[in-house]
Amino acid sequence: MTSPTAGTDPSAARTLPEDHHHRDVTGGWMRPAVFGAMDGLVSNTALIAGVAGGGAPAHTVLLAGLAGLAAGAFSMATGEYVSVASQTELTLAEIEVEKAELRRVPAAEQAELAAIYRARGVDEATAAEVARQLSADPETVWRVHAREELGVDPDDLPSPWTAAGSSFAAFTVGALVPVLPYLLGGTSLLVPVLLALLALFAAGALVSRFTDRSALYSGGRQLLLGAVAAALTYGIGNLVGASGI
Repeated sequence: MTSPTAGTDPSAARTLPEDHHHRDVTGGWMRPAVFGAMDGLVSNTALIAGVAGGGAPAHTVLLAGLAGLAAGAFSMATGEYVSVASQTELTLAEIEVEKAELRRVPAAEQAELAAIYRARGVDEATAAEVARQLSADPETVWRVHAREELGVDPDDLPSPWTAAGSSFAAFTVGALVPVLPYLLGGTSLLVPVLLALLALFAAGALVSRFTDRSALYSGGRQLLLGAVAAALTYGIGNLVGASGI
C-alpha cells in the first residue's frame, strides 16, 4: 500500500512556514492616514506657495498656513468619519436584509450558497454539503453570506472614529511641515518648499513598504506631484498679486 506521503520530499515539507500574516489591506487607519499626510503636505505647501507668490508678508503666509492646517485637518476628519460611518451603516443594513432572507427562505439561501461554491470550482455534491453544514448554525450562516455575497467581514468593519482620528493626526503632521520654518522665524519660501518636498519623498518611500513599488518610484512620484501643485499655485498667486486683484 502506498503511503499518502509517497513521492513528496520530507525536507521540503519541513521548510514550509508554519504560519504567515497578511498586512491590513482593508483596515480603517492606513488609507486615511496615508491620504491625510499626503494631502496635508501637498495642500498646505501649495497654499503657502500661492499666498507667498502673491507677495504677502511672512506673517500673512504663516497665518494662511495655520488656517489651512486647522481647516484641512477638521475637514479631513469630518469627511472620513461621515464616509466610513455611512459605509458601515449601509453594510449593516444589507446584513439585516440577508438575515431576514435566511429566516424567510432558508432553503433558497442554502441553495444560493451552494451555487456560489460551485461557481468557484467545487463539485456539486461537496458544494451542497458545505452549504448544508454552514447553514446549520444561524450565527455562522449569516456571516458566511455576508462574506460571500457582500464581500465584507462583519466582525471586522472599519471604525469611523479610527478613520477620522488617523486622518486628523496625519493631515496635521503633514500640513505642519511647510509651516514649521515660519513658526521658527523664517521668511523665505524656499526652505518650507524644500522641506515639504523632502517630506513628500520620505512619505512616498515609506508607503512603498506596504506596496510592491520601489521606494525610489513611490517617493519620486509623490515629490513630483507635490512640486507640480506647489509650482502651479505659486504661479497663480504671482499672477493675482501682480495684477492687483
